[in-house]
Formats: sequence, C-alpha cells, structure tokens
Amino acid sequence: MPGTEKFSVATDRKVVKLRPPESNPPTMKTLATLLLLAATLPLRSAETNAPATNEAAVVKIPDAAHAPARVTNTVTIAGERVTYVAETGMLPVLKPDGTSRASIFYVAYTRTGTTKATRPVMFCFNGGPGSASLWLHLGALGPRRVKMNADGSQPPPPSGLLDNEYSVLNASDLVFIDPVATGFSRATKDEKTDEFFGDAADLDSVGEFIRLWTTRNERWLSPKFLCGESYGVFRAAGLADNLRSRFGLYLNGLVLVSGVLDFATISGGTGNDLAYPLILPAFTAAAFYHGKLPPDLARDLPKALAESRAFARGEFTTALQLGAALPAEQKQKIVVELSRLTGLTSDVIKDNDLRVNQGVFRKQLLHGAGLILGAYDARLTGRDGDAAAAGPAYDPASAAVMGPFSAAMNSYVRSELKFEDDLPYELIAGVQPWNYGARNSFPNASDRLATVMNQNPYLKVLVCGGRCDLVCPIDTIRHSLEHMPVAEAARKNLSYAEFDAGHMMYINLPDLQKLQGEIGKFVRP
Repeated sequence: MPGTEKFSVATDRKVVKLRPPESNPPTMKTLATLLLLAATLPLRSAETNAPATNEAAVVKIPDAAHAPARVTNTVTIAGERVTYVAETGMLPVLKPDGTSRASIFYVAYTRTGTTKATRPVMFCFNGGPGSASLWLHLGALGPRRVKMNADGSQPPPPSGLLDNEYSVLNASDLVFIDPVATGFSRATKDEKTDEFFGDAADLDSVGEFIRLWTTRNERWLSPKFLCGESYGVFRAAGLADNLRSRFGLYLNGLVLVSGVLDFATISGGTGNDLAYPLILPAFTAAAFYHGKLPPDLARDLPKALAESRAFARGEFTTALQLGAALPAEQKQKIVVELSRLTGLTSDVIKDNDLRVNQGVFRKQLLHGAGLILGAYDARLTGRDGDAAAAGPAYDPASAAVMGPFSAAMNSYVRSELKFEDDLPYELIAGVQPWNYGARNSFPNASDRLATVMNQNPYLKVLVCGGRCDLVCPIDTIRHSLEHMPVAEAARKNLSYAEFDAGHMMYINLPDLQKLQGEIGKFVRP
C-alpha cells in the first residue's frame, strides 16, 4: 500500500531503514524522479546532523573526513618496472577561519624509492567546465588505461582496463583533481554550490587544493607541473598565476593539452571572423584522413597543412575582413580554394558565405555516404539518421569514449583503488551558467599566462594538440600564444607537439606513445 513501504538508504557504509512520512507518501514514480535528480544534481544532497531515525535520513556526501585509501602496485613502463602507491581521498577547501567550504576528490600516484626534493609531481585535470579528470587519468597519464580499439574507436561494451605501459609515472608523480561538483567532489551543506561555478572561484578552490596537498605531502621543494586538457588549459594558465600571486608557489612547467586560451579563437559568428581561418587546417587534416583532398594534396599531409595555413593567414583572412566589400571575382577564387582545402563542395561554401563552422563541416564532408564526423575527433564517424538536418545530431567521438570510460572509472575506483562511496561519480557535471568574469568581451587567459612567464623565466610550456580536433583546433592556441604579451626571451620556453588524432589524441595508440615521450622529456631536468 502507498505510504507503508520501507526503503533502505546507504549512509557512509551503513544501511538505515526509513519510512516515508505518512502525510505525504511518495509514489514509486515520485521516488524514481527523486533518484534521477539525485544522480544528475548530486549537489542538492546534504549531510544531516539529525540522529538516524525512522523519520528522516539522507545519503551522506563524502567529505575530507573520508579516510583515504592506499594501495601499492607495480606497472611496467617503457620496459622499466615501476612500483607506486595510489592514494585516493578527499581534501578540504578551507575558508580563512579554517573551516571547510568543500571537499575535493583526488587520486595521487607516487613512485616508491624516490627523493621528494628531486621527484617531479604533476597536478592534472580536465576541463568542461564540469568535467572530472578521468579522461587524462585513465586515457593517457595514469598507470592504468581504458581498453579502447587501437585507433580510438569504440569497443563493444563492457570495456575494461589495461596496465598503461605508456604512463608518465616513470618520470613524474601524478595527482588527478576533480573540481567541485565533478567526480565525488562536493560543496559542504552550508555552501551555495553555484558559488564555485566560475573562473575566479574555480581557481581559488583548485589552487587551495594544490597548496594543501603540497603542504601535507611535503612537496614544496619538488619540481611542480600542471597538466590541463580543454578548458583545463584555460584553468592551468590562471592557476599558474593564482598559485604564484597567492602562495608564492612557482611552477616548473605547464602541459597544455587540446585547449583554449582565448575564446575568440574558437567562437566564430557575426562580428568575429577570427575562428574561421584558425579551424581551416583542422578541416584539411580531417579531409586528408577521409580521402577527400585532391590528388596533389592527398599524398602529403605536411604539404596540405602548410598550404592550408598559408592560405588561412593570407588570402582567406583578407577576404573575410572585406566582408560585403569583397569583389565577386575574388570571392569565387576563395570558394574554389576552400573547396580544394576542405573537400566540401563549392555550393556548401557559398551557402555559408565562406564561413563554414564545424557543425556544417561534420555534416557535409561525408554526406554522400550518410556519415557524420566527430567534433572532438573528426577521424571518427557515425550515422544520425537525418540526412536533411543542417548539422549532426550528436558527436560520434564523444559517444565512443563515454561508455568505456564511465564503466572503467566506476569499477576502478572501488575495486582496485578501494575507495567506496554510494554517490555517483560525476563524469560531466551541470555547472552552467559559468561565470567567466568577462564583460562585453571573450574570456581570455593569455595575459595571465604571459604574466607568469615574464615573472618566472624558468617556466616551460608544452602545447599538445590533435590535428583532427574541431573543438579546440591546435592553430587556435598557437594564435593566442603568438599574440600574448610575453617577453621575447621567454618564447624559447614554448614548445609544440602535434598528433594525428583529435582532442583526446591519446585514445589513438600511436599518439599515446608519442605523448608519453613528449611529456617524459618535458618534465625531466
């Protein structure tokens, strides 16, 4: 009978029997709705101070009092046997009075038998905003990785985990950070969650985590690096400045993976033509991969990319700046060259007034075959069933990784790392609207990065990007770095590495091997 059912709720490894209040008994439909909301909006949960009774109980959220779990394991990396300790736990984000605002979930790997003062440590995070760090963690850097097909395409479910012989744990200790609302990280019950959803607040909370972890683990004298992917690159640039100015914590280097520094470079639209020339080389790389370039370009990717970049910086940019004043004859010449460099038909380019965005490109390049391209990795394709739609219905690249990574992380954290909690591990959390702190302008972290590089002449920056990334094309961050106000002497500390795949280039096995080598060289003295 409704109102008489008993329900079991797990609370910090205990099971409490509770009965819904008789005055407002939930139906099973209502209960299902509440559980769905709890899964998608876990930040609404709160820890109760009331005694456990039959009247009320809630799932206890993990906090910094959660005892860390530690396991020791070994992995063979580049032919070398590496023994390490994996620590999984929570650290508080402290207020000035010492009380906690939030608890941040982390997984830290430290190699045994090393000296802290000389052993590098790298703090790693993904982007979003709202993404947990499992992508870098189980895709590229950690000692275990998700089992994907060798080219990064989706394997049949369920997927699994492998020892990662291409981990960088042989060269650096690793700390993977899940910002507030992602993973198991949560604000305390008295805090407004959305106060963490913004550039400045994010830098304060993640910066506080890094300070506290560094202090508790006696790593102030260790060489320290940040590795951020996607929006994590924007975060890394700001964090380098935040850590310097707030704590006097100077970094040795930044690894910037598939990211953005200036949102104007990726946000094409009315009044901003900058993004269209900068994405053109990515279109060329994708067209090359799918065999859509003309014979003189189809056999030589470096040649095709060199021509694409020269045209993008020269004639194409000039034509876009002219706008409606562009003569018809010159416009037709631009159409022909764009068709040659992208594999798109002249009609598609004309219909879009030379300004082809990634959605149009993804829908049209293989339209005749009924295929759409991935946004995060244009090598990967799928079918969306609507040939007449203006753009693709989904991203095949995102679909390829979501299931395997979710299954792997949920299994790994509990079965191998021995960290248990009943809350869902939030891969992608709803953190919008995000306060970028910019008014009437595009968010831009280039100035902050320039400030740090000018004041710390030893700071190195490694930029890694996939040629088939249509979300954060590598030419966009290159443009930002070429235009930031950094002293010329500091530019020698910038280095670049390009990869064949897309945003998560490391899901492509040859790119993962290359990434290991690039980061390994970068962090070693």
